[in-house]
Amino acid sequence: MELIGEHPILDFQRGEKVLFFFDGKEMEGYEGEPIAMALHANGVRVYRETEKEHRPRGFFCAIGKCSSCFMVVDGVPNVRTCITPLKPGMQVETQHGNGSVPDGKD
Repeated sequence: MELIGEHPILDFQRGEKVLFFFDGKEMEGYEGEPIAMALHANGVRVYRETEKEHRPRGFFCAIGKCSSCFMVVDGVPNVRTCITPLKPGMQVETQHGNGSVPDGKD
């Protein structure tokens, strides 16, 4: 993971180091940090692809106002990963298109 460790003005209060999964691959992050921050620190730059043109989207506004960071988190599509806190064991997946909600029949 690549994160700033020390800053001349800001003080970082990080949570415990936890494991989570991105597209089935185990990764590390800090509990409570935005999911997008943990992904970025692990080298992930593409979070979803658009429905019609299949264009990649990644980190953009970082304040929850756009849809670039939408991902499927623990089976729920359209989660704004830039403002959603990371929790241990989360299953984060690249979102393809608009995402779909499982029908529960499986």
